[in-house]
Amino acid sequence: MRNHIIPRLGGTILSELDARVLNAFYATLLANGHRDLRPLSPATVRRIHATLHRALRDAVRWGHLEKNPGDACDPPRQRAASAPEMRTWAPAQLAAFLGFVRGDRLSALWVLLAMTGLRRGEALGLRWIDVNIDRGELAVRQTVLLVSGRIEVSRPKTARGRRVVALDPSTADILAKHRQIGPDSELVFSDQDGSPLNPGAVSKRFSKLVRASGLPLIRLHDLRHTHATIALQAGVHPKIVSERLGHSTVAFTLDVYSHMLPHMQAEAAAAVAALVPLGEP
Repeated sequence: MRNHIIPRLGGTILSELDARVLNAFYATLLANGHRDLRPLSPATVRRIHATLHRALRDAVRWGHLEKNPGDACDPPRQRAASAPEMRTWAPAQLAAFLGFVRGDRLSALWVLLAMTGLRRGEALGLRWIDVNIDRGELAVRQTVLLVSGRIEVSRPKTARGRRVVALDPSTADILAKHRQIGPDSELVFSDQDGSPLNPGAVSKRFSKLVRASGLPLIRLHDLRHTHATIALQAGVHPKIVSERLGHSTVAFTLDVYSHMLPHMQAEAAAAVAALVPLGEP
């Protein structure tokens, strides 16, 4: 509302707000909606449309409008707004990559992302006071974001995002060794001067390493998907996977990783059949 809707539509009288005005508004956002005049993604414009549509729906309910102009406009199509295709590595491929990057300055970061499913910003915002090596756990309390080209430190958007995540012993040991050789900073991962790492630069570094490894190309965020997929394949309960990822609901987790369900269904059927032998028909 503050960044997009009010600056461009705040002075428009409700009776003049029709589909033509909204379509022009969405076209402007797609062309140069950022403050630095870069285009907004179709997914972001669809979220702006959803916010505006709900406000206009209230205007109809309160008698300020006869009908909702958002019903007649044309926001970006769902296909255009959908997230990039999810790609994941098999366990052996993930192990091969982590072995390949063992000497990289950010090797501990790649391990942490792969073995916990943390978001990029959550890992970059992690502080040493949030990590308990002895207990094998970390707390997600802040995140590092890139906003209009600037690095900003923020808090997770939801209560589920603020969570405690268990560490396996090997990952805990790698973090302990990283603390001994890393920069003197309150952040677990930082530049040499102790300042937060640039999230965009971290993603580019990851992509460069993936290309050099010869493994199938995936995005940095796909390490999170890889963690979730491997966990589900290993039989970890979806509720635990959801909690580790900081998803809002278990239903959301299952929806995102629905491609795993046929495989899990077959395993469930085989497990039940093993306990209940039916004999020859």
